[in-house]
Amino acid sequence: MSASSSINVQISALPNNPGVYQFYDSEDKILYVGKAKNLRKRVASYFNKKQEYGKTRVLVKKIHSVKHIVVRTESDALLLENNLIKKLLPRYNVLLKDDKSYPWICIKKERFPRVFSTRKLIKDGSEYYGPYTSMKTVRTLLDLVKSLYPLRTCNYDLSEEKISSGKYKVCLEYHLGNCLGPCEGLQKENEYQKQIEDIRDIIRGNFKSSLQFFKSQMKELAKNMEFEKAQRIKDKLEILENYQAKSTVVNPKINNVDVFTIISDETHGYVNFLQLSHGAIIRSHTLEIKKKLDETDEELLQLAITEIRQRFNSESKEIYLPFPVAVEESLKITLPKLGDKRRILELSERNARFFRQDRFKQIKITDPDRHTKRIMAQMKADLRLSEEPVHIECFDNSNIQGSNPVAACVVFRNGKPFKKDYRHFNIKTVEGPDDFASMEEVVLRRYKRLLTEGESLPQLIVIDGGKGQLSSALKSLDILGLRGKIAIVGIAKRLEEIYFPEDPIPLYLDKKSETLKIIQQLRNEAHRFGITHHRNKRSKGAIDSELENIEGIGEKTAELLLKNFKSVKRIKEATIESLAESIGMSKAKKIYKTFH
Repeated sequence: MSASSSINVQISALPNNPGVYQFYDSEDKILYVGKAKNLRKRVASYFNKKQEYGKTRVLVKKIHSVKHIVVRTESDALLLENNLIKKLLPRYNVLLKDDKSYPWICIKKERFPRVFSTRKLIKDGSEYYGPYTSMKTVRTLLDLVKSLYPLRTCNYDLSEEKISSGKYKVCLEYHLGNCLGPCEGLQKENEYQKQIEDIRDIIRGNFKSSLQFFKSQMKELAKNMEFEKAQRIKDKLEILENYQAKSTVVNPKINNVDVFTIISDETHGYVNFLQLSHGAIIRSHTLEIKKKLDETDEELLQLAITEIRQRFNSESKEIYLPFPVAVEESLKITLPKLGDKRRILELSERNARFFRQDRFKQIKITDPDRHTKRIMAQMKADLRLSEEPVHIECFDNSNIQGSNPVAACVVFRNGKPFKKDYRHFNIKTVEGPDDFASMEEVVLRRYKRLLTEGESLPQLIVIDGGKGQLSSALKSLDILGLRGKIAIVGIAKRLEEIYFPEDPIPLYLDKKSETLKIIQQLRNEAHRFGITHHRNKRSKGAIDSELENIEGIGEKTAELLLKNFKSVKRIKEATIESLAESIGMSKAKKIYKTFH
């Protein structure tokens, strides 16, 4: 039986139920894990239609067998898919890393519990809060807790019998006021437990209980004329209120909510997660996901929601999303449009953008090849090209009131200037200031020469100008038979419109887009290079004309003088004898007489 017949038989045996499917190659190696609302329809879709993306076509060619697991609901399939991806690490699935290195805050299960940070989870009944994405956040929280509540730091077994027998003595922490001495029975267990309850609330982002407790305590101390103690409580209140102010979001009524947003480019997706409790952001994390099969934002966000909620043990019953995504049935989905909820969603998206920008900066330094590939892929998508524009050439004309018309061609390779291949052109066939005809001439000359010499052609030509200049350049490509073989666009200066051949409607790229920045850099570099050449030519022309206007002095004599004396000023200051050494006494007398 052929491979295709075998696959068809396997597909026909699949049920029409929700579940997870697994693709294997001929060597029984896992290729891909996916979820489906209807297993038979979803798996068949890989083979019944032409796949749009090349990576997916490669995957389909390698599939030799299909395995499946039926589950009760689509949300169950989502959870199972996530767990299988992490366990099997299929080649064509996005990579989701585990959380082994993240820090947690532990409230130890013991009499008079200690509160500390740890990276190890021990199943001994202790409470673990986290994981946190930053150790700095953990330290800030622990510093806050320790500044508010005196807690023990020793690891003694503070059983009732051992305390009663007087086994332990108070340490330096007691004398410093950082501990109230439970080891000698100086602090009652119920008082200590009340502190632990308040600490739990603070870690969860609920400051209400602690604020009320400190305020009532401060008033009671002030009423009893114990002003020094009241001041110390007031200081603690200010610490707590300052911390709360820094972390409070617009609306303190928003409670127990997870917020997810995504931004993506051609190669990666960036999902930001904010966890809110009692109006405060208690956690923020951005997950970078490498695309394997040109996954959509919906697919990436769906995977990320499941992964992040598992990773951070989220128990929130409501999530805010930018667009609908299938998630656990028990979750309430909100798509904010206005007000505080919308602002929180925008804050999450900003976090994702900042994370992406930081990653780009890091990658540019640490992995320039990946940086280049990403930009090339982005330009290919933005400009609707058939291949990545590794080699780009840009043309610009320069003339002032029709004098000394010149043109410039600058070359970029892998998104960077390649100055070795820059070229100047003196316009030969055009009289007067005619940008269209000049553009036609230089494009024809440039690519006729490249074809004659057998040099490689660019993947993209950028013309500095609008539809007129673009049309002129296209005439030259038609003459050379290159139309359709090289992509070509024009960029108009006024609104940075990108024009395509035979398309009257321009493309407007995002002003912050990297594709537009590279095109602008090309255009500006071509303009600079062309203007420099034009100035030099005008300057040389002015000098030559000043000497050539002298009767009996021609172009060759002027060039010889400039070569020897470097400037007209030095020629004017030279003696007849020194001039005669270069051009003979007869011509030297004429020049000397003219300038003196």
